[in-house]
Amino acid sequence: MTGAKTAVEWLASVAPDPEACRREWERNPLGVALLPAGKAWDVLILPGDLGYPTLDVLTRLLDRLGPVLADFGDSRVGFLVPPGTAARWLGTGIKAAGAGTWIVVPHPGRAVRGVRWLVPPDGSGTLTDPALLELALHEAAAGAAGERGGNG
Repeated sequence: MTGAKTAVEWLASVAPDPEACRREWERNPLGVALLPAGKAWDVLILPGDLGYPTLDVLTRLLDRLGPVLADFGDSRVGFLVPPGTAARWLGTGIKAAGAGTWIVVPHPGRAVRGVRWLVPPDGSGTLTDPALLELALHEAAAGAAGERGGNG
């Protein structure tokens, strides 16, 4: 549980009141907190049908992944990336949450309903490299296009 405790500290550090954030996580029956993006991380949000294959590609490429979220219906996958990435990211169908936006974040050490960690943070501050994410995204999209294209 030490990793979860460290992850809680790391995530809560971006909250306007980190102690209140930790209390909210403990008391909120949903097990979520609202945290500002743009301080320790930004979030790139992909449609689920592209996000999951992209995560598969990254899992094959990397030993350690940055944190990855999934929303309530698995319709979106969010990759935590370095701050400032959202302001520079260009990509059709990809939403970017950076400075001035807030993200629903589940407690990293507990199972919660709805939004959840596909790759929980470990508290070390490891984030997904945007260049690697872009390469993985292209590979995942090419694979999806090949599946739709058939043999022809």
